[in-house]
Amino acid sequence: MRGDCQGHLAPVAPRYDTANHALWHQRFWTGGCDPQIPRCIPGQPNWNNMVTTLLNRSPAAQRPAVLAKACRVGELIGIEWSRSKTIRKIDLGDLRAFNHMLEHEDDILKGLGKVDQAARAKLAER
Repeated sequence: MRGDCQGHLAPVAPRYDTANHALWHQRFWTGGCDPQIPRCIPGQPNWNNMVTTLLNRSPAAQRPAVLAKACRVGELIGIEWSRSKTIRKIDLGDLRAFNHMLEHEDDILKGLGKVDQAARAKLAER
């Protein structure tokens, strides 16, 4: 995870279901694959690069708010996406939809709000 996100997240370390959950969570943020995780494809997209893209697209005055929101939304999505396929509620298709929402919204904070709302709706599904 980006160093500048650290201050925007809860001081409690994330709870992982398994060792692979932690490794996939790292993949979500960095794009790097640990050799222990099977079928992992390194590279883009990853949330660290998404945050950079969102910051670059934001007006200077909004960048602190965009950083905070992007970090929190990324953690919400990343923790769930990196869980085992059999139990997770956010999958690769959802990530693509979230990325599409962010890429096509001129108001970055509004886009992050939409993604946050959509992710929370997915987490509320049974």
